[in-house]
Amino acid sequence: MLTQGAMSLRVGQQAPDFDVVSSAGKSLKLSEFRGKKNVVLYFYPGDFTPVCTKETCGFRDMYAQLESKDTEVIGVSVDSDESHKKFAAEYKVPFELVSDKDRELAKAYEATSFLGKLLGKAGRITYLIDKKGEIAGIFQGELSASKHVDGVREAMKKLA
Repeated sequence: MLTQGAMSLRVGQQAPDFDVVSSAGKSLKLSEFRGKKNVVLYFYPGDFTPVCTKETCGFRDMYAQLESKDTEVIGVSVDSDESHKKFAAEYKVPFELVSDKDRELAKAYEATSFLGKLLGKAGRITYLIDKKGEIAGIFQGELSASKHVDGVREAMKKLA
């Protein structure tokens, strides 16, 4: 499923490729976005939790703006496809959500935290990946949704 082994991810480095299917059944491959779109790949602990909902709604609210700048948003958590579908419907999420049950994607993107491992969930981390497939921004903060949303908003200005 993933093409790169464990490493410490940094800005300016190639993002690990991925090939996943979203909860809506859409195939998502990082390599297919290359040359066409930037990707906001955000990992969050769980659907319907306060900070995760705020973060997802933050990306939802700026989605049209991101789309207009050739940027796709993909949300990832360990929740089931069924949970993602309910979450997306309830909060009118216009982008794809991915169920990462075995945490393969989370491991490749170092979206694991001590608390997350304890609870079997992904850590909260967001990557902005540019059209070249390189990491243009990394945003962390377990309890802050705005750090991720605002971080992407600022980093997008530099990509333009």
